Amino acid sequence: MADLFNIGLSGLRAAQTNLSVTGQNITNVSTPGYSRQTAIQTANPPGYSGAGYMGTGTKVVDVQRIYNQFLTNQVRTTTSAAAANHAYNIQIEELNSTLSSTASGITTGLKSYFAALQTSIEDPASLPGRQLFLSEAQGLAGRFNSVHQQLATQNQFLNQQMTTVAEQVSRLAVSVAGYNDAISKAAANGAAPNDLLDARDEAIRQLSEYVSVTVVDQGDNSINLFIGSGQPLVVGKEASVLQTKPGLSDPGRLDIQLVSGNSAQDVSDLISGGELGGLLRYRDDVLDQAFNALGRISLAIASEFNQQLGKGLDLNGQVGSDLFGDINSDAYMDLRSRGREGNRSDAALDVRIADTSTLSTSDYELTFTSDTEFTVRRVNDNRVLGPFDVNAAEGEPGYAAFDGLDLSGQTGNYMEGDRYLLTPTRNAAQSLSVVMTEPQQLAFASPMTAQASLDNRGTGNVNQPLLTSGPQPLDLDRLKALGVEFSYADNGDGTGVLTSTNPPLSIDVTLGQPFSWEVDGHEFSMTLSGKPLDGDSFSVDFNSGGVADNRNALALAGLQTQQVLGKGEGARGFSLLDGYGDLVQKVATFTAQSRTETEANMAMLAQATNNRNSVSAVNLDEEAASLIQFEQYYNASAQIIQVARTVFDTLISSMR
Repeated sequence: MADLFNIGLSGLRAAQTNLSVTGQNITNVSTPGYSRQTAIQTANPPGYSGAGYMGTGTKVVDVQRIYNQFLTNQVRTTTSAAAANHAYNIQIEELNSTLSSTASGITTGLKSYFAALQTSIEDPASLPGRQLFLSEAQGLAGRFNSVHQQLATQNQFLNQQMTTVAEQVSRLAVSVAGYNDAISKAAANGAAPNDLLDARDEAIRQLSEYVSVTVVDQGDNSINLFIGSGQPLVVGKEASVLQTKPGLSDPGRLDIQLVSGNSAQDVSDLISGGELGGLLRYRDDVLDQAFNALGRISLAIASEFNQQLGKGLDLNGQVGSDLFGDINSDAYMDLRSRGREGNRSDAALDVRIADTSTLSTSDYELTFTSDTEFTVRRVNDNRVLGPFDVNAAEGEPGYAAFDGLDLSGQTGNYMEGDRYLLTPTRNAAQSLSVVMTEPQQLAFASPMTAQASLDNRGTGNVNQPLLTSGPQPLDLDRLKALGVEFSYADNGDGTGVLTSTNPPLSIDVTLGQPFSWEVDGHEFSMTLSGKPLDGDSFSVDFNSGGVADNRNALALAGLQTQQVLGKGEGARGFSLLDGYGDLVQKVATFTAQSRTETEANMAMLAQATNNRNSVSAVNLDEEAASLIQFEQYYNASAQIIQVARTVFDTLISSMR
């Protein structure tokens, strides 16, 4: 009777354990990361009797979680990729809206700016027309300032978000290290602590939302976590700290540091995946380029218009002055370079813009290889330029000029090993401003005028000359002394020679084709057409009282379509509108790609999660069926005990 009683009792215990496991599954159906569990049951060793070996019941030898390491890893990997793309997409969608907006974008401002210029060209003496153009110039500068500020605000948000994410990563790393310790202690009893293992896996999955991690199983129920290219985040029960710190080269951008013990390593360029990886990728690949492209356009507008206005005369008969602020002012140059923390010298670098048409949209890293020589690495393509010498004069080897920048003539006491970050275009848009205050100061007139002599026998005509180059700024008294009296000699084949005695000039001309000459450092261009005869004369004089002259204004309008950007290294270049359109197009393309990648990654994450859930997640229908099954099992085992008791009572009664 004792054997039957023990068999029934073992069944009760097994049924009770199964009921407990099933109840645990049901109550954790909504617990994140929970893996359903099952009791592993086996028969007790049989005992020998005269009739052979007889069973002695059952026992539960283990409670296992239904778990697939491959599917769990797949969920973690797709979680990291989806989080990175989602964070990237949120930021680039905002940038795309900012740049393409008709209310705040640059395209609308440029079109209104040139439209107002065209209006003033039609009546160059009209003050209202000039005032309209001046107002549109101020509006255009305001648009550049506003867009730059929105990008700067986004950069500040990135800094705040990166700090928050780094704190979350550190918190979860400490949590995983704690689980490692608890699991190791619990596993010393010989059984796997299923709930702790699930909690650790869920913590790692949450960690993957913030940064991509590599999980290495140590074989003793503990795991190590690594980020980047193998930097340890969690080793056993020890966790490192991820923190943000102002960049060594640019304090306005936060870098990511991994702090382990007393050492700190910059891992900004090593991190990938997760929200943090997505934010860093957006900042490096998109936001910085947007800053630089916008700044380059603003520099070109200021430089090209200031230079062209400087070649004309205003309504007061004075040489043209700047419409926009000087791009090489101290305020501009202070924003273009920053010494790296740890430099032995505190000397600053003056980065002057020599030619806006050849500027790139790259930042540069400058390193002094001696106290006077340095090399420059262009960040966009990692090309190393130089070596350059700060003391080299123009035309000498090592003259410090490249990509439209001029770094010659530095006066600081630099030291070997000093490093600088050069950002020649990044902050330019915030400094664009209109410095002209009076519409009369707009230099729409060309400084020289030409005419054919009334005594000429031929029908030759000259168009009005344009000043193509000259000293900046122009000197009014020198301009007034640049008059030339040309005499024509015909070659009889559509060509001829123009000569003058004061100054002495001899110019070969082709009728209908532009020709140029230089006087006192001023170069002019003009065209002779018609049928001039020998001895015909043409005079070029200072344009006194040229109120209705709009020739320089027409040259200003021509800047709308001229290739004034992107002409570095022999490239054809493109116009101002095309330059901004290219920026908008690139961001729009990246945005479309991001949307596609985000949708694809979310679908992959959903599929990976479903695959994992199909194996490990709790199914209430299955658990309800198991609950009924084990309840019946329990009742049946209790019935065995009842039968054993009845038989035992019968036996006792028969012996009385």
